Amino acid sequence: MLINKTALKNILRSKTRSALTMTGIAVGAFAVALISQISATGAGQVSEILENMGINTVLVQSRQANAAANLDDADIVTLGAISGVDKAMPLMSANARADILEKSLPCLAWGVNSEAREIISLRPLHGRLIDSRDVVSGALVCVIDEEIARKTYGRSNIVGKNISLLIGGEYREFEIIGVASSGLSVLQSALSGIIPDFVYVPFSTMQSLTGRETYDKIAVLLSPDADGIQPAATERIEAKLGQELIASNLLQQKNQLQGIMGTVTFALSVIAGISLFVAGLTVMTTMLVSVSERTREIGIKKSVGACNFDIMREFLSESALLALIGSAAGSLAALMVSLAGAGVLGIAFEFSLWRFLSPVLFSLLLGGLFGVYPALKAANMKPIDALRM
Repeated sequence: MLINKTALKNILRSKTRSALTMTGIAVGAFAVALISQISATGAGQVSEILENMGINTVLVQSRQANAAANLDDADIVTLGAISGVDKAMPLMSANARADILEKSLPCLAWGVNSEAREIISLRPLHGRLIDSRDVVSGALVCVIDEEIARKTYGRSNIVGKNISLLIGGEYREFEIIGVASSGLSVLQSALSGIIPDFVYVPFSTMQSLTGRETYDKIAVLLSPDADGIQPAATERIEAKLGQELIASNLLQQKNQLQGIMGTVTFALSVIAGISLFVAGLTVMTTMLVSVSERTREIGIKKSVGACNFDIMREFLSESALLALIGSAAGSLAALMVSLAGAGVLGIAFEFSLWRFLSPVLFSLLLGGLFGVYPALKAANMKPIDALRM
């Protein structure tokens, strides 16, 4: 305890120098902790978006981009009978244009059936979704996403209104039976103008408007109790497909994104860690200056009975305390900035004690390592030589 008090007293003796040293350490610890928090928050948001989109859904489509696959009911039966598959749903898509309230909006029209709620995570906000009666009758009804409602009427509930859709080269009048939110809603809000607005119609209506009897895609829902999110389930589906088709699920994309984010985070953390290393050199420089200034003090302490270990422990405590205070301040600042940023952006803050504690421990280790040489230099001084200076 005496050594700790002495170390703190010596730090306060040169306030400006100590403050500058601790600031360098604080900046490095702040950068490491903040980068780690941003990475964790980003990974959490990506996982949440993909899970909302239906992470246990496999999409069967043409291997060639922008090419329409000729899938039919027989393919749905075949895929639905595979072990680990819960349901299979026909899916069609087409670029469209929605005219409503004298506004014309580009959109993507999806042909779905009553299983869209489960397979593509479609959630009704107002009204209802497409049901089996709409599919059987080929009704001119649609479900729109909330973005279209807000861009036109300025509110989310516009159930019962009419919308004119350009699909297959011809405008047709549709009744809006529901306003829905999908797993892509978060991305649509964040990437407005990049990801188009969505309109959902019965797939039988889409077939009639486009003059097709087949489907573009088939969405397959894997059974969670059959280990469905594992790659083996996707491999079983791919084994049933022809060379012109491909099956992909969001779990693979999630793992790829997380791998990329992990690599980027590691690289940025290494760069931030370099600043901590430089700050460690600053600690060594500060302690060497301190040893030079306190040479006579060291001689007096050794002449009255202080051993080499006592002197060494005093200087090591001082360098470690500089690193501890600086890194703790940096990590605390990173925590406050992360909390404020999460509040401003409206995203969940994922707290991890290790995330903010690890820069402190690493800095403490560096402080001890870079304090060894100055401490040894002070401890090995001969009392007579020290008192002469």
